[in-house]
Amino acid sequence: MNLTKKAVLAASVALLATSAQAETFNIQTSFNAGDFSTQFITDNWLPKIKEMTEGRIEIVLMPNGAVVPAKETPDAVSAGVLDGDFTSVNYFAGREPAFAILGDLISGYDTPAQMLGFCKDGGGEAVMQKAADAISNGEVHVVACGPYSRESLPARVAIRTFEDLQGKKIRSPEGLAAAVFQAAGASPVSIPFSEVYGALEKGIVDAADASAYVNNDATGLHDVARFPLYPGIHSMPSMQFTINKEKWDALSEADQTALRTWWYDAMTAMTDEVAKKDAELAARDSAAGKIEVVDWAQADRDKLREVARQQWEIFAEKSPLAKEAFDANVAYMTEIGLFKK
Repeated sequence: MNLTKKAVLAASVALLATSAQAETFNIQTSFNAGDFSTQFITDNWLPKIKEMTEGRIEIVLMPNGAVVPAKETPDAVSAGVLDGDFTSVNYFAGREPAFAILGDLISGYDTPAQMLGFCKDGGGEAVMQKAADAISNGEVHVVACGPYSRESLPARVAIRTFEDLQGKKIRSPEGLAAAVFQAAGASPVSIPFSEVYGALEKGIVDAADASAYVNNDATGLHDVARFPLYPGIHSMPSMQFTINKEKWDALSEADQTALRTWWYDAMTAMTDEVAKKDAELAARDSAAGKIEVVDWAQADRDKLREVARQQWEIFAEKSPLAKEAFDANVAYMTEIGLFKK
């Protein structure tokens, strides 16, 4: 056999060995099948994890509810029914109060990048791991966590300052969001998401906790809520990326590092893309003149954050882990200048 044939054979054997070693991780997300987020990750980032691990790992991303309801993903990952999840941790707030603070620190961080920094470098992952351990008996490993967007607040009346919240009826989910709005002088109203458009159109509510600007635009909310607050003042839901502990421990250190790096790179890229789309739509709407995009001054955002902090403290009393989550967030927010030392 000549050298060329030997080289080809060796390369083929190496390729087969790599393929044989490839492991597929079935990950369920809380994104819906047709969401921008699902497509963005699937089209742009699933191929990259195979590249980053030299073919050793592939990820299959399944939409919300494909195997189990979103609130049951920790149990499914623990049992090995799922290899991991990519889920908004708000779904688990009823099981451990710490998730209410870790899942959406209402009116806390100004940008997704700040909260991603808390997870990646400010102790967020460690607290999230403790919360995961509390509901999974230590059988789930938290690889990474953080948000990808700050939600806009569609409003049918102008809410230009912190003081303008007084007396406004705002659709809000129960829990921390409702508590913050109420403490700021607004009247939270609990209605299903499917009824948001009609409630705004009929004046049942003045504003609504809905979604990112791009999503609110797509669902037509700005047709009946012509004073959207953007960038938003309230919600920034955080996701978790987990892997079954046994499967995680079986990975090499290099592949563990690759998975964590991959996720934060993907979330940062998606954050940038959503922010770009939101900004483009907001600029388009402002130029057209039919919609007034309301951007609160930093002083008003700071007032709301101080009011919100009091509600975080109340929620922090619900469990030792919730207190730890609160303390970790406030310490990091103080470090990056959101609170004075």
